[in-house]
Amino acid sequence: MNDRTGPDAPPRFATLMVATANVLNLAQPGRHFYDGQDPYSQTEFDRKANWLGERFKALNADVLAVQEVWDDVALRAAVARSGLQYGFVGVPGAENGPGQHGAQGTPRVGIVTRLKVESVQSLPDFPAAAIVQVPGIGAHTRFERPPLLATLRLKHGQEVAVITAHLKSKRPKFLQDADGTPLEDPSDPAVQAMASLRSLIMRAGEALALRLKVVELLHRTRLPLIVMGDLNDSPHSVTTQLIAATSQAAYDKGARDHALYSAWDVQGEGALRRDVAFSHIHQGYPEVLDQMLVSEEFVATSRRAIGDVRRVEVFNDHLFEGRDRSRSDHGFVRALLRMKLEYPPAPLRVTPLEGGGTGRPAEPARRCLWRTHLARQLRALRGRGQALTKAVTSGSSPTWRLQWPCTLGSKVAPSGRVSAE
Repeated sequence: MNDRTGPDAPPRFATLMVATANVLNLAQPGRHFYDGQDPYSQTEFDRKANWLGERFKALNADVLAVQEVWDDVALRAAVARSGLQYGFVGVPGAENGPGQHGAQGTPRVGIVTRLKVESVQSLPDFPAAAIVQVPGIGAHTRFERPPLLATLRLKHGQEVAVITAHLKSKRPKFLQDADGTPLEDPSDPAVQAMASLRSLIMRAGEALALRLKVVELLHRTRLPLIVMGDLNDSPHSVTTQLIAATSQAAYDKGARDHALYSAWDVQGEGALRRDVAFSHIHQGYPEVLDQMLVSEEFVATSRRAIGDVRRVEVFNDHLFEGRDRSRSDHGFVRALLRMKLEYPPAPLRVTPLEGGGTGRPAEPARRCLWRTHLARQLRALRGRGQALTKAVTSGSSPTWRLQWPCTLGSKVAPSGRVSAE
């Protein structure tokens, strides 16, 4: 017996480095993106692309979720300056090409990855159950910045789903006409309060729509899911918990199936934890807006775990270097995840049943004993994770299909004991 394939064999893991980065209005030089903000000059763009390239290189993520991209060619330029090799760079809605002029109205989210990409889907519209009414605006039916759902495949074959999100900010939503002319007085305290309420309702609607997609992906499945990006609120806020529903899982075990967990909270005991981790500074106060949420498949204490979170790091030193639009105003968050690997099945061999012949026993009583004997051995192998569907033979003896009491449908040798080398 090869001890490394037994029940006491040490686990084997594949590692997966994931990161999220709000890159702060990444656009091509000379490209207008917001009223009141000048386009980047070529010098400014080069400085920003170089800075991002250095940060991407430091992150060295297998999957990088990005937010606030106006032009996908600008993101590709920053990725190229990292010197790292990525097989996929995509920002749906911000493409540049014939008839395509990047994102319009608001920046988009994207994904950069080394993994095999099975599918990428932008999620612009709310399901009907998530549509909310916003005072003074009406029905809120779409994301301002559509999340991106990517289905990826690791080298060992495991699929993992990644959602990149950038929810509505807390900035007050004042009413404007089609030309952008204000329809209310932004200096009026009552108007300010109502504008903040509009933003909250819009962000809550987006959180609910995202939650419904999470439930759709996770309910009664074993699909590992990672949701990351700028959620524009703290981990324990109402809107973040609308997406994650972590608190429900604390007292309802059934809710664990479709709950999400903060990677920071479930990282391994050996991880180096800082007393304070923040990804944004607003009016002098540090906040955690950029988050990473994982499904229970990455929670080591879950019986459904097929991996874990080893450590989470926040790259935020640049937040103390002053405001400069060549840098981001958000810290970047990186997590090292692991996925369990199956041991390759050990070679199978057939040994004679004591007192048995070389063929299937002819007597009914002996044939029943023989079937029971083989089934017991197959069950023992299944306990060690062996591949029981593999056909095994003994020399030139004919094979036959065991029908009872084992229902695995495996082909086995006509007389013998199946065991691992």
